[in-house]
Order: sequence, then C-alpha cells, then structure tokens
Amino acid sequence: MILIEPSLKIQSIKSSDYTTLFNLMKEIYPPAYSHFWEDNGDWYLNYQYSKENFLKELYQENSDYYFVIFENEIIGNFRIIWNEKLRGFSVDKHVKLHRLYLHNKHQGKGIGKKLLSWLENKAVQKNFDIIWLDAMYEQQQAFQFYKKQGYKNYSHTFLQFENMFDKYRKMSQVYKLLI
Repeated sequence: MILIEPSLKIQSIKSSDYTTLFNLMKEIYPPAYSHFWEDNGDWYLNYQYSKENFLKELYQENSDYYFVIFENEIIGNFRIIWNEKLRGFSVDKHVKLHRLYLHNKHQGKGIGKKLLSWLENKAVQKNFDIIWLDAMYEQQQAFQFYKKQGYKNYSHTFLQFENMFDKYRKMSQVYKLLI
C-alpha cells in the first residue's frame, strides 16, 4: 500500500483481484464511455478486462497496476508503464500513464490531480524525462483535465475497435516534460 495522503492510497493489484477489478470497471466505465459504443461498451469491457488481458497487463515488464483507494473504498484503477516510449519524441526516459479511471461519484475531488502529482514526483525521482498518455479526444472532461495539469498535445491516432462509433475513434497522445 502506498500512502498518497491520509484519505488516498494506491494498492498493487494482484492476480487474485481479477473479479474485483472487472466488477469495478463494469461500474465505472459505462457512465463515462457507453455512448462511444454500439453495444454500450460491453465488447470493450469484456475484451480489455478479460482474465487473459488482465494477466498480460498485470505481468507486463516495467508496469505497475494499482487500485485507487479513497476513504478506505476502492474507487478506481491506475496503471503505469515505465520505459514505454512515445514514438518520435527525442528525450530518453519515458513513462506512460496507461490507465486512470475513477468512479464518477469521486470525480472533482482532486483525486486525479493528486495521483498525477504522485506519478510526476516518482518519475522525477527515477530520472524520467516525460510522462505521456493516450486520451480520448471526445471525452472532453478527461481531455481537459490533463490539459489543466500541463499536458500538451503531441499527435493522434484512430482506434479500430469493434462496435465503436466512428466519431469517437480519435485518440490523442498528450505529454508533459519533467526536465
């Protein structure tokens, strides 16, 4: 368990936590993203959070996967990949924020900002030069959140997932220099 502040902690996810994570994401994901999908996001949840994909992500080299715990309740997840390069960027040491999901009832309380601050401090301690992530362009609340935290646009790509409506396929890569 890592203490961010007295009411906010992150806890490493273990293989035995699969059901807890899957059930959490069934609660968190649809309110924010179901409108992106023909099937309300069922395909994505079952694909992204399948046991096989979960274990692959959990055991990926140089990655950390956490539950976000606020006031002793699991309210989200947070995944980091150390040394994941942002293609075409000239600095040496990159860290990717792969995932940050928080339950909507806890958004707007500064939790995401505190987690990003913790990650930035940890990355500086480890001599990383840049943090980057993929942000759904059409999910403006999240996209604007990262911009307010000092992240800048770099490039974009278009997702090719099944069942996703075309207008939501744009994924922007954003970054923040730490040097």
